[in-house]
Amino acid sequence: MASAAGERLSRSLVTPEGVDLGVTLADAGARAAAFLIDAIIMVVTLVVATLAGIYLFIRLGETIAQPLIIAWLLGFFLLRNGYFVLFEAGRRAASPGKRLLGLRVVARDGAALTVDRVVARNLMREIEVFLPLTILAMRQGQGLADTATTLFGLAWVLLFTLFPLFNRDRLRVGDLLAGTWVIELRTRRLAADLAAVPAGGGEPAGQAQPGEAYVFTQAQLEAYGIRELQKLEEVLRVNDAAALATVAQSIATRIAWTGPVPEPRPFLVAYYAALRAHLEKGVLLGRRRADKHDS
Repeated sequence: MASAAGERLSRSLVTPEGVDLGVTLADAGARAAAFLIDAIIMVVTLVVATLAGIYLFIRLGETIAQPLIIAWLLGFFLLRNGYFVLFEAGRRAASPGKRLLGLRVVARDGAALTVDRVVARNLMREIEVFLPLTILAMRQGQGLADTATTLFGLAWVLLFTLFPLFNRDRLRVGDLLAGTWVIELRTRRLAADLAAVPAGGGEPAGQAQPGEAYVFTQAQLEAYGIRELQKLEEVLRVNDAAALATVAQSIATRIAWTGPVPEPRPFLVAYYAALRAHLEKGVLLGRRRADKHDS
């Protein structure tokens, strides 16, 4: 096996800007518990939908039986696949089960988690789990052939279920195909607003004072969008000196900074505050810039 059970595995996650955020991979127990929570939610939803279908059948009679069956089968397929895709393609990149366990899905190359990656990793669950379970349910009561099919189906499910235990990054087959990781979110106290400066003139939440020298033009603030603002906030929260220096140099180069030689953290805090205010003003005026590529 790649690692002992429960061992915390750290990996580098380098963003397109060259910043190594560093992540901790979720262990198999946490992932299994998250899936169990999601499965319970889906089962409850399916039971409610089934009861609603039975009620309609009782009220409307056999004429609606076939459409109800088709709708139930289609709804079950969409539920077990669309449920994960809907939540993991969102801003939090996590289903309710993952959120409760403090997990999220990220792209292994550090890029944004795209919908096609989310779809790929979740459609593989059909092959990993639901297909063999469906075959098992359909083959009941067929003697020796049923026994062989049952053993094959159980072996299939077991193979894919234990797959994360036999690779160094704890990847499901879906993760391997989509190029994703499931990571632990860092637990921390609610941090203060990085852009807030107390009225008395002190430093914002214990951070370095931005300083009067760091004033940015409209063109310099147009260099980045919402996604880069979020990445910059992550870098400031982590507060790693090497990452701060790298990002400060990257931003200064991109915006053609000609002012005083920037000290990394004060420069980044000042740029973060100015960029956030600029983007918030744009949203109020109906302009939303997703990232630096969004013109």
